[in-house]
Amino acid sequence: MATVHRTTMSPGKLELITDWLPQQKWYAGGPATPDLTNAGGFRLDDPEGEVGIEFMVVVDSAAEEPVAYLVPLSYRGAALEGAPDEALLGTSEHGVLGTRWIYDGTHDPVVQAQLGALLRGQAEPQHQRESDTPDPSVTVRGTGPDGGFDVRINRVLTSAEAEAEERPEAHLVAGWAWPDGTAARGVFAAVAS
Repeated sequence: MATVHRTTMSPGKLELITDWLPQQKWYAGGPATPDLTNAGGFRLDDPEGEVGIEFMVVVDSAAEEPVAYLVPLSYRGAALEGAPDEALLGTSEHGVLGTRWIYDGTHDPVVQAQLGALLRGQAEPQHQRESDTPDPSVTVRGTGPDGGFDVRINRVLTSAEAEAEERPEAHLVAGWAWPDGTAARGVFAAVAS
């Protein structure tokens, strides 16, 4: 099980995401610098214990209306060979683990494998901020195919849990909080049909 360290990271995750987010084609914000808060998410364990995996929801309050983004992250002790330049958010000095290379998890094969395992019912979501603690609020509806399959990650999240129940493909539903404290749930990822 992954250990969540109570330590510092410099620069922090939100700092790295703030610089990286406006460069993404799916970014829905305007020209202002994003004003991000960590609004939710969960973790997955790497069976090898080498790669940290986090599905972080950040809410940007700089836009006219707040926008929630899903940012899958991988934390590595060395650079990911073969990853495209745009996959790297940056490096950070972790107070316990030293230098960490932080990647957009959509480009990391370990993240993709564990997300696939979750959609097949073969991995258990973990609490974002507590070590060795399952997160039962993260649910998978349906079951992904046994073989390889593509997964579509929803980068811009909408609060639409009711619509999620009508989806025929296996999909992942989880929650986050809006800046006013209102709880929201929606589809984070689904088997591509």
